[in-house]
Amino acid sequence: MAQDGIFVGGGGKDYAEPRELLLGLANRHGLITGATGTGKTVTLQILVEGLSAAGVPVVVQDVKGDVSGLSRPGDPNGKAHEALMSRAAKIGMAEFNYRAYPTVFLDLFGKSGHPVRTTVTELGPLLLSRMMDLTDAQEGVLNIAFRVADEQGLALLDLKDLQAMLIWLGDNASEIGRTYGNIASASLGAIQRELLVLENQGAGIFLGEPHLELKDLMAVKDGMGQVNVLMSDQLMQSPRLYAMFLLWLLSELFEQLPEVGNPDKPVLVFFFDEAHLLFNDAPKALVEKVVQVVRLIRSKGVGVYFITQNPDDVPADVLAQLGNRIQHALRAFTPRDQKALKSAAQTFRPNPDFDTETAIREVGTGEAVVSLLEDKGVPAIVSRTLIRPPMSRMGPITDAERAETMAASPLAGRYDVTVDRESASEILTARTEQAAKEAAMAEEMLEAASRKTVATETRRHEPARSRRSQPSLGDTLASTLVKQLNTRQGQKLVRGILGSLFQGR
Repeated sequence: MAQDGIFVGGGGKDYAEPRELLLGLANRHGLITGATGTGKTVTLQILVEGLSAAGVPVVVQDVKGDVSGLSRPGDPNGKAHEALMSRAAKIGMAEFNYRAYPTVFLDLFGKSGHPVRTTVTELGPLLLSRMMDLTDAQEGVLNIAFRVADEQGLALLDLKDLQAMLIWLGDNASEIGRTYGNIASASLGAIQRELLVLENQGAGIFLGEPHLELKDLMAVKDGMGQVNVLMSDQLMQSPRLYAMFLLWLLSELFEQLPEVGNPDKPVLVFFFDEAHLLFNDAPKALVEKVVQVVRLIRSKGVGVYFITQNPDDVPADVLAQLGNRIQHALRAFTPRDQKALKSAAQTFRPNPDFDTETAIREVGTGEAVVSLLEDKGVPAIVSRTLIRPPMSRMGPITDAERAETMAASPLAGRYDVTVDRESASEILTARTEQAAKEAAMAEEMLEAASRKTVATETRRHEPARSRRSQPSLGDTLASTLVKQLNTRQGQKLVRGILGSLFQGR
């Protein structure tokens, strides 16, 4: 393998010609496609191995648990050993040694890996609006909520903070609206309903503290890039949460990383499996944001690779950004399959030695039709390639092995326990309780004054001989207070006393 490339496999008629992913062009993004069972996961695995060995940190999704094998070396006594050695010899791998890669397990739900969290403030109103497909008016109301929270020192950390802030905004819509514009109850209701959808998909677990530090994903240990395996079996059932995580992570990297131009190798590479789940039925605004981030983030040295069954699972604007292509077999059983096959073949630079469409239909398991970027970013002529065997374990690890890896992880103990510090929800709750106490005191004052007045009026109607003494100063004041409270100015006074109750709700 050349020093500046990752050996992917052997090409040509006898697979003797090496095919490499050039490190300097690995941030130009890529696509791995093919039908189920044709070898996409192994291709994903060997690319992750090559990047890690080159000192490039990686974030990779694990949908079925198979990718967890990166944390353990392959088994020389396993059933597949002879087949792997035969393939290595066929493509000219002089040295083939099983090895493990430095792996950290992550899980948004905190079950099979260290929890991944971010705060509502870090997401911001723009990304949240895209996630919830809000209208311009609704997005404006969400921006007001963030602005007022910032001005009043109300930290928006978790989902209940944002929900509490929206309730407060509704209770004070008239007053806040005079400064920031109309706050329609219909817009507030729409936002709250969309937040409920996110909450049902697990956003309440994802939003909170301690939030994940991006530097913890970009570690390099002993010259090897850290492999961050995001457990995604449950995440795939929550497409909104999946999209939220993806957009947050890519946006944070884009904002925090400096421009690097054309680096010798990427600073970080992402692999997103089952990409169709991200784009199927996604709001137009969300797809546009993904396209924008994918287009711009490569200048920060970040590569993004999508893995899916058909190239047409990925929107055309995103597909145009994916320069490195590895296409496993497609089966054309239906008219849609035939159209997808034809479309996939047309995206490759033709090879005069074979018909690309036929090759995509005929390549066997472990083979692929490959076109990787060459010098100056030009796609190579497509070739039939035998993918090299992985050096780490093929297949999932055991629960005991996972626990062992997590215990030795550099993130152990840092993110495992949720921190719920005082923020908007707690502050607004405290205001409500304080306002309730003040309201109760005002009500007691009113009742006491009423009792005094009743007593005074009773004495006034007693026989003259029983009214020899004049009303006390307290009786006079109480009677005056009750009369004043029944006037318009008195009612304003009561509202002033009770005002903190409504502001605190």
